[in-house]
Amino acid sequence: MGRLDNKVAIVTGGASGIGEKIVDLFVSEGATVIAADINEAALEKASQKQKVHGMKLNVADDQAWADFAKEVKEKFGRIDVLVNNAGISSEKGYQDITLDDWNKMMAINGFGAFAGIKHVAPIMAEQKAGSIVNISSYTAQIGQGFNHYSASKGAVRAFSKAAATQFGRSGVRVNAVFPGIIETPMTAALTQYKELLNQLVQATPLQRLGQPDDIAKAVLFFASDDSSYVTGAELVIDGGFSAQ
Repeated sequence: MGRLDNKVAIVTGGASGIGEKIVDLFVSEGATVIAADINEAALEKASQKQKVHGMKLNVADDQAWADFAKEVKEKFGRIDVLVNNAGISSEKGYQDITLDDWNKMMAINGFGAFAGIKHVAPIMAEQKAGSIVNISSYTAQIGQGFNHYSASKGAVRAFSKAAATQFGRSGVRVNAVFPGIIETPMTAALTQYKELLNQLVQATPLQRLGQPDDIAKAVLFFASDDSSYVTGAELVIDGGFSAQ
């Protein structure tokens, strides 16, 4: 028996990186998974997997979220799990960040996750059950990254707790995961800076960078009934970096 048998799950940003690992793990645990992404080529590849349904979604678009949630509910009958994973990053220093940069980052990383909860949580509330997992960042918990990325992930941290209290009495759980530096296509640029990469590893108590599987396994715990009495929780997965 799988930990997600007969459950319907949505994973945003599900066609690559951490999202792809989450999708694959969910399927192996019995779920039917909707991989939502804006990358059509990656979605086509994802849809070739058994029990994976690729659907295009711009998470920064409120109406797109409304239509998407309605379509998933009509097609699959229910929504049991939502993983708000889609996001972007930036290497810009604070001196170079413009208002347009700020708005784009907040629209995708911040509003994208908020809108997912806004449109999916009420469906879960009608079912009297559901689990939402938001992917924030360790930069939302420590003094690292005076930039728009940290701000967007701080927003995710704040409204995760608020949503947990808002929807808890309807049987909907909301938890957040805080990854450190994970080896994904989004962080691939780090491999060009060997010295910086080595410094990051040396500064991490577990002496390595994280892998997508490290995050996927934690998300599975929150998504499954193993965490049935857990909501409003925060789990940092950064190799001990923020514990220093």
